[in-house]
Amino acid sequence: MVVDEDKAEGEGKVWSLCRMPFWQTCSSKGNGSSSASSSSSSMGNNNIYQQSQSSQLDERSTLTSSMAKSLLPTRRRLRLDPSNKLYFPYEPGKQVRSAIGIKNTSKSPVAFKFQTTAPKSCYMRPPGSILAPSESLIATVFKFVEPPENNEKPIDQNSRVKFKIMSLKVKAETDYVPELFDEQKDQVAVEQILRVVFLDPERTCPALEKLKRQLAEAEAEAALESSKKPPEDIGPCIVEEGLVIDEWKERRERYLARQQVEGVDSAYK
Repeated sequence: MVVDEDKAEGEGKVWSLCRMPFWQTCSSKGNGSSSASSSSSSMGNNNIYQQSQSSQLDERSTLTSSMAKSLLPTRRRLRLDPSNKLYFPYEPGKQVRSAIGIKNTSKSPVAFKFQTTAPKSCYMRPPGSILAPSESLIATVFKFVEPPENNEKPIDQNSRVKFKIMSLKVKAETDYVPELFDEQKDQVAVEQILRVVFLDPERTCPALEKLKRQLAEAEAEAALESSKKPPEDIGPCIVEEGLVIDEWKERRERYLARQQVEGVDSAYK
C-alpha cells in the first residue's frame, strides 16, 4: 500500500509538470533573451549618447576658445606715435606733410607697410621697411590738400582719407619687398587705421609743435642715411682747375645744333 501511495504521488507530480502550459516556458525563456537584448541595446544607446555628448563638449570648448581669442585685443608688434591719427597743416591747394614714429616692440624683425584710401593724392616715405627689434624710424606722409567745395569746412574732410599700417614678422636678413605681404597673408596683422586731422598752421598747438619736431627728425634721419650710401659716379671729370667736361652734354648740344641747321636749310629749299 505504501508503495502504491508513493507511486501515485510521483505520477501526480509528473502529471502536474506536464500540465504546465507550453507558452509559459517559452515566454519565460523569451523574457530572458529579450531582457538581455534590451539591456545590450540600452548599453549601445548609452555609448552613442556619451559619444555625442563628448563631441558636443569638444565643439563648445573649441567655440568658446575661438570666441575668447576674438575678444582679446591683438598683440601689437609696433608702437606708433601718434597712435591713431595723422596731423596735417591745412593749406588748400598745396602738398603738406605729416610724420609718424614707428618702433618695433617685438623680439623679432618686423616688416611694416602703409596703405591709403587715396593713393593718387598721398604717398609715404618710406612706404614700407623692416625694423629690427627695438629699432625705430620716423615716416613722412605727403598729402595734397584739395580746396574746399561748396563752403566745406576742413573738419568735414577729416574722415575722407584713411591710412592703414600693417605688420609682418620676418626672418633675420630678409630684404623688404611689398610682395612679402601677399605671400604671407595669414601672418599679416593690421596694426592701426589712422584718420586724417587737419591743423590750423597759424595757430600754435601741442600737436603742431610735435609735428614740426618729428619732421625735423625725419629730415635729419634721411640726411644721415644718404651720407652712408657710397657716392655715385656722376660722369663729369675735372681736367684742370675750373674746367669740367661733360661729354653727354656736349653731344646733346651738337645734336640739337645740327638739327636746327638742317631745319633751316630745308625751309629755304
